[in-house]
Amino acid sequence: MPALRRPSRVTAIYLILATVLLAAGVFAVREGPAAGLLPEATWGGWRSQEVLHWSAHIRVNAWAHAAEAEIHMGKAESITLKAYGEAAHGTTSMDPTAFTLTPDGKLTGRELTVTG
Repeated sequence: MPALRRPSRVTAIYLILATVLLAAGVFAVREGPAAGLLPEATWGGWRSQEVLHWSAHIRVNAWAHAAEAEIHMGKAESITLKAYGEAAHGTTSMDPTAFTLTPDGKLTGRELTVTG
């Protein structure tokens, strides 16, 4: 019966390094900025929502903790938010409104007061 060969230290180090890199890659896609690289088929359909007289189209990713929103005030102004792993924030200039999009697809807005 042949003796079992023990993996060398170099092999063990490569296995540990590969595991760490794989875990980092999965985390980047699931929670971080790489969520935008996911296949189009993983994104759900666009749903429409009105927030403070703004028209919004929102979609959520099925694989990652990510959402995207396109927000429009007619043809006058638009803003795109991408919440990949954490909430995204944006402010419009025409009708000062601050929007927040969470990775689960919840969009909120609040009108800003203009001083001056």
